[in-house]
Amino acid sequence: MHEFLCRGARVRVHDNGRIEVLDDPAVEYCPFVEAFYGIRKIDRSAVERITRLKMEKFGFCCPHRRLDLGLLVPFGSSETISVCMRKGLLDCAVIVCEGAGTVVAWDPDLVQGIGAIMSGVLRTSPIEAVIKRVEEKGGLVLDPEGATIDQPAGVEKAMEMGFRRIAVTVIGPMAADISAIRDLEEGRRGVEVAVFSTCNTLVRPDQIEHLERADLVCSSASRLIRELVGPRALMQMGVSIPVFVLTELGKKLALAYLTEMRASFVVFRARMPYIVGGKQPVPARRSASKSYRGR
Repeated sequence: MHEFLCRGARVRVHDNGRIEVLDDPAVEYCPFVEAFYGIRKIDRSAVERITRLKMEKFGFCCPHRRLDLGLLVPFGSSETISVCMRKGLLDCAVIVCEGAGTVVAWDPDLVQGIGAIMSGVLRTSPIEAVIKRVEEKGGLVLDPEGATIDQPAGVEKAMEMGFRRIAVTVIGPMAADISAIRDLEEGRRGVEVAVFSTCNTLVRPDQIEHLERADLVCSSASRLIRELVGPRALMQMGVSIPVFVLTELGKKLALAYLTEMRASFVVFRARMPYIVGGKQPVPARRSASKSYRGR
């Protein structure tokens, strides 16, 4: 069984391939979903369709999970991390893969292969074939028997393995892990951890203090992040789903990533956040105040 968030809806995929959409999505429109999947109206059936497409095309939640995916999402966390690993700015990444749980990965292609289609995984079960391929392609699975998701423990493991410049992704429901990771970092001389905060559509006001300790924060469809985290940003990537860069380390990584993007840019000074009306996700009326309480 694998449970994850898709546009704020909890989704469960069973080992027979059955998809259960457990509640309503938190957004009714997302510019990324329209661009990538061609879907304008997001409801339970759209969430199920998105999940089915990922399973069929990429092996999401399946033994034949693809780990060879190229760059797909502009300003995405896995894209930024993998580029910075290739440039020698990061040694490894602590990420999550459905079917494996927390993974320490030192191959940038593996980081992107896992992260390109990743949703906010809440819990997962081990898939032997996926774990084997992760380990063959340059990764260590923290808990092969249980596929545990524990990002602070993953960062600690990466430190024990001798990595010093570590990237880690933390989803919104587990925002408190960011503070736990910072505590670990403070106790290790010579270690630098770049925290990427992702999948934040359902973030709650009490979690903002943890998100503000990240280096880069994806706003997802969260009004709270745009209003409370956005003004603290040193830099912003994107306007539809802004990624707010909060630290000098985050800025260094973001600029390194931008050098590899094959696109035209406009650069100018602005008061943060820089929001363009009409290009933002639209919250679902019934789900505007919905939140998911993680562990």
